[in-house]
Amino acid sequence: MRSVWGISIRRACRVILATRSTYQYNSRSNDQAELKQRIKEISQTRVRYGYRRIHILLRREGWAINPKRVYRLYTEMGLQLRNKAPKRRVKAKLREGRVEACQANETWAMDFVHDQLATGRKLRVLTIVDTFSRYSPAVDPRFSYRGEDVVQTLERICRQTGYPKTIRVDQGFEFISRDLDLWAYQKDVELDFSRPGKPTDNAYIESFNGKFRAECLNTHWFMSLDDARSKMEEWRRDYNPVS
Repeated sequence: MRSVWGISIRRACRVILATRSTYQYNSRSNDQAELKQRIKEISQTRVRYGYRRIHILLRREGWAINPKRVYRLYTEMGLQLRNKAPKRRVKAKLREGRVEACQANETWAMDFVHDQLATGRKLRVLTIVDTFSRYSPAVDPRFSYRGEDVVQTLERICRQTGYPKTIRVDQGFEFISRDLDLWAYQKDVELDFSRPGKPTDNAYIESFNGKFRAECLNTHWFMSLDDARSKMEEWRRDYNPVS
């Protein structure tokens, strides 16, 4: 009608009794499909994230959406968290496009090892290794570890060695904490989560932890926390190819 009679959109819509908004509507189905796929990917790799935290990640990636839309799609796909999800049934997939590191500080691997003092008091040891150089920037024992403690240790060593591009971690509550997530976002560090129950997804740190236990933990008595730190640091320096 417009091409034949040369009339405006407003007049054409008035003649056919249609609203201008209907004429100018553009389908968002493709955008919707991409958004649903991204929400699904995030929920698979960060299995304890609810829609609010997924919305924060989407906003960081540049999606101009509100939490209500995220919640609607989140519930449509049946991704609601269950407080008592059976262990060994939680599923996640590896981040797409994982490649081997080509230089130092490109990819770190991080995990916890458990041990105890001679008195029987439990220790948790944060272990970190560079997957390319095999250099370990830290072996840090404490009586307990929270997300903020992990951030404190990372910040201390990163000021000396530089920040990695990616850190491979498991689904431990310290690694999915808000503190570590915020730190990674501020420092432009990507957290690469392994699948629950799949230690081979983070094989580098598993290999490092095996050496650490055989060569250090199983060969020493630790009389105090300071004693443990001293002996573990001595082993770390001996282990590293460059002290």
